[in-house]
Amino acid sequence: MPGVKLFGIYGAGGFGRELMPVLIQSLRAEMPADQEWRAVFIDDGADQTHPRHDVLTLDQFASADACSREAVLAVGSGSARRTMAAKCRASGVPLGKLIAPNAVILDHVEMGEGAVLAPFAMVTSDVVIGRLFQANFYAYVAHDCVVGDAVTLAPGAKVNGNVEIGDDVYIGSGAIVRNGQPGSRLKIGDGAVIGMGAVVTKHVAPGVTVAGNPARPLVK
Repeated sequence: MPGVKLFGIYGAGGFGRELMPVLIQSLRAEMPADQEWRAVFIDDGADQTHPRHDVLTLDQFASADACSREAVLAVGSGSARRTMAAKCRASGVPLGKLIAPNAVILDHVEMGEGAVLAPFAMVTSDVVIGRLFQANFYAYVAHDCVVGDAVTLAPGAKVNGNVEIGDDVYIGSGAIVRNGQPGSRLKIGDGAVIGMGAVVTKHVAPGVTVAGNPARPLVK
C-alpha cells in the first residue's frame, strides 16, 4: 500500500502483545487524519500467528510496500534487544521509540534510540539513558541517574536518585535501588542482575546477581 507508514512490534510474545495496544493508541493520537498507517508484529519464529494482527518476518517487514517503516523492540532481555537491533540495522529498518501516552518524562531527560516506556512508567529530571532502554509497567528512574545501554527495568522496579547503572543490567519486578549522593552515585556494574523484590543499598559489582533485603550476591 503506497503511502502507508508501517510500524512493527518486534517480538510477538507476552510483552509485545502488551505493547501493541500502546502503539496503536499512540498512533491514533499522533498520526494526521489523512495519513494511512499499519501496525504489525515482527517475529522470525516458525508459524507465528496472532488473531488480530499480521505477523511478518523481519525480511517481510523490511521489503513490504510502505513510504516509511520503523520497529519497536519488545523483549525483556537486553542481549536479545542488541541482537534484534543489529538485525534491524542490517535490514535497513530504523528503530523507533515507544513512549506510552500516560508514561511520565519530566525535565532534561536524554534517551537513546529504541527506548520503550510502558504505561505508568516514569523518568523524572536530569537523567541520561543509553540505547535500547526498557521500562516496563510502573517502573521508575529518579533524578540525576545515568543509565547505560540495553538496560531493563521489569514491572514496578524503582531506581532512586543519583544511581549509575552500567550496560546490560536487568532490574527485576518490584526491586528498589536506594539513592546515591550528589557526586557519589550508587553504582550497578555492567551485566548485573537485581532479583525481583530486592532492596539494593550499596554498590553491585559487574556481572553479579543479587537478591533479598538487603540485597546480597547469590552463592552459586
